[in-house]
Amino acid sequence: MSAVEFSSFPQGGVAVVFGASGGVGAALVENLRAGGGFAHVAALSRRSDPAFDLTDEASIAQAVASVAQRGALRLVIDATGFLHDEAQAPEKALRDLDAANLARAFALNAIGPALLMKHVLPALAPSGKAVFATLSARVGSIGDNHLGGWYGYRASKAALNQFVRTGAIELKRRRPAALCVALHPGTVRTQLSDPFTKDGLEVQTPQTSAARLLGVMDGLTADQSGGFFDHLGLPIPW
Repeated sequence: MSAVEFSSFPQGGVAVVFGASGGVGAALVENLRAGGGFAHVAALSRRSDPAFDLTDEASIAQAVASVAQRGALRLVIDATGFLHDEAQAPEKALRDLDAANLARAFALNAIGPALLMKHVLPALAPSGKAVFATLSARVGSIGDNHLGGWYGYRASKAALNQFVRTGAIELKRRRPAALCVALHPGTVRTQLSDPFTKDGLEVQTPQTSAARLLGVMDGLTADQSGGFFDHLGLPIPW
């Protein structure tokens, strides 16, 4: 898919992707750099310079301050997220709940992104369109939950959605043209989702998902701040 040109944003400024080492994050950076709508595109991860760690607020603050020195922050995307690894898998039933695993899911999917919002939102460009977007998940929708399971992931993403909604209300008071939104990237062929893809689902490449997400961000208007949208721009119920 062709690069998004970002016609709705003022030209110049800085775009930042937190979580740029992941499949979707890397594709977002690639598309942003190809589009040429921003003066600088920063790709941040635990191994970048500056580096950041969602469980270390000081590193988040330092990373935000560093990229803000390069110019007005016009687009900041949180492409982080945790579903499973070799030590932890999504719970299938209540009997699988574990306090430490739940705390880890909330730390990475809700608390860390909330601390990122804490430092990013006040640093967004003071006038003109600016966007903070975090990658949530449709399974974090309470209204759309008809299958159950995945307790920690669902609940932590639902908490993230509430942080976004609440942060957007505060942001509007100070930066009326800025947006704070949650986005669902769809099912993407990455290490995060590969073990859980099912027949009948549309499985996108990271490049397709990234282009769609960026197109959604380019099309959003200030009155849509605080919303939860999928990769086609359609609203998702809370």
